[in-house]
Amino acid sequence: MQDIHHILKTYWGYNTFRPLQEDIVQSVLAGQDTLALLPTGGGKSVCFQVPALALEGICLVITPLIALMKDQVENLKKRGVPAVAVYSGMSRREIDIALDNCVYGGVKFLYLSPERLLTDLFQERVKRMKVSLIAVDEAHCISQWGYDFRPPYLQLAELREALPGVPVIALTATATEQVKQDIQEKLKFPKPNVFQKSFARANLSYSCLPTENKANRLLEILERMPGQSIVYVRSRRQTVEMAKFLQARRIPAAAYHAGLKFQERSAVQQLWVEDKVRVMVATNAFGMGIDKPDVRLVVHLDLPESLEAYYQEAGRAGRDEKYAYATILLGPNDVAELQRKVEEAHPPVDFIRRVYQCLANYYQLAVGSGQFSSFDFDVADFAKQYKLNPLETHHAIKRLEQEGYLQLNESYYLPSRLMVTLENTALYSFQLKNPEHDKLIQLILRMYGGEAFVNFVKVRERKMVELLQVPEQEVRRKLEFLHKLQVINYEPQHDAPQLVFTAPREEAGRVITNTRKLESLRERALQKAREMGRYVQTENRCRTQLLLEYFGEISDASCRICDYCLAERKKQRQQEDQTALRHRLVELVQVRPYLPKELVQQFEPRHAEAVTELIRELVDVGRLRYQESGKLEVKG
Repeated sequence: MQDIHHILKTYWGYNTFRPLQEDIVQSVLAGQDTLALLPTGGGKSVCFQVPALALEGICLVITPLIALMKDQVENLKKRGVPAVAVYSGMSRREIDIALDNCVYGGVKFLYLSPERLLTDLFQERVKRMKVSLIAVDEAHCISQWGYDFRPPYLQLAELREALPGVPVIALTATATEQVKQDIQEKLKFPKPNVFQKSFARANLSYSCLPTENKANRLLEILERMPGQSIVYVRSRRQTVEMAKFLQARRIPAAAYHAGLKFQERSAVQQLWVEDKVRVMVATNAFGMGIDKPDVRLVVHLDLPESLEAYYQEAGRAGRDEKYAYATILLGPNDVAELQRKVEEAHPPVDFIRRVYQCLANYYQLAVGSGQFSSFDFDVADFAKQYKLNPLETHHAIKRLEQEGYLQLNESYYLPSRLMVTLENTALYSFQLKNPEHDKLIQLILRMYGGEAFVNFVKVRERKMVELLQVPEQEVRRKLEFLHKLQVINYEPQHDAPQLVFTAPREEAGRVITNTRKLESLRERALQKAREMGRYVQTENRCRTQLLLEYFGEISDASCRICDYCLAERKKQRQQEDQTALRHRLVELVQVRPYLPKELVQQFEPRHAEAVTELIRELVDVGRLRYQESGKLEVKG
């Protein structure tokens, strides 16, 4: 076993772990099932990556977030760590090769979604892998009491049975007491073992500001608070409108949402990361896996659906542990609107079944077929074709996703890739017989070498165009033709949203038969919305205390920096100032009588109004009185 401090220094460049990280790593290395709760930006990935590198064998990382999965794999590869990922959009051949490399190729990390766990392909290969650790990211998804329950996560229990003796580390940023207990039960922990950093963020000032004009109030805040900011809104349309509003007022802003093409999203994100755009106006699609520690402000113009979601999104501010702000702008009807939207997000079961049937027709899937089939998906085109309301359709698909029938991945970029399927001698023979393809094949071999015979490699069609001096369309046509001839396996790029049928297609009438469960999910979502409403409407408690209480962490200490605490401190200072002014005022009059105007002049101009009010008060209560000359004296 390698030294963990040496690993941390070698791969991450850090001399020491952050608080709690080393305890978590040591727990994992001791072979104990471990639940780690660290806030957003708290360094969760180090907690499983370091022990995995210290142990001999491969670490399985279960995560539902494809973008995050790809980012972590790329980051590990940059550090010289062999890592692969299996996700929707990959062909069966690509998955086959990736899993083979996990058995024979010295891969240290295999990232995959929970839906892949029980596929025959994975089940067969995992038995031959030397698995040292199972890391379950976003572990709150395994709990039906969590805010993002996903039934496929329940398959982790079966994975544990297939890999007896392999420890599990479950990681999440948010979990109530009930969720923590449920995670450990579902993952079959032999005994409770939780490492939890306080949910309190000492540098993060929470506030909720009632307003009737959110745009103007946001402008005021941005003009007063410098630094990089994220503004969260609910809809894609709002991202564009608000970004334009800010740009028109000379605040560098950009819009980000899942409907943008990959190149657009990457360009916008890069401008923000490089501080060339100050404000990112985004839906909640933005933020996951983006490592930008110096965000000074996160503003929510719409209420998130739960305190868990709010805590994660707000927590993207101040990850450098310097002072930062998380602000909700609360409109008069926002709480009622949130309740309405949650109701809307739970469509009737008949409508859900109708959408499911339409999807099966749309992609021409027969009953019993289609498991793990992946399709480009345009919800607007689909809804138009079947005369469905797009928003209701979106909610129905989300419900089918939560029930484990399918998965909708927001658009992400999957570059073109290829692999040479013929062996050297067969390929040479093909080149001799088909000279018209010889130049392209030679170019593939020059660009990618022997790697193309054992792995899928990323294809740069534009580079091929440049070197071959032919139109791009012709290059793509020839690659597709070689694919048909089974000379290569060519997968063109895509960046459209992907709809994946995670279970074989069923008769629509047999979809979601447990309507009581559906009603229970609806009620839990409404309860979370009510908790969100209680948080923003509470005016007499420290906001950090409210958040901690929700997550089962009781604290009497106030944060001193939220809107409530700052108002209380201001009130206290004013009271202290009043006491000091009152004492000074009486002292002066005890020495000699003063005209009120003379008395006010004995104080700094900023205290003039307060002193005038104190004179009235002291006269009213009989502490001071007027002489016949109009001067004030102490009574009695």
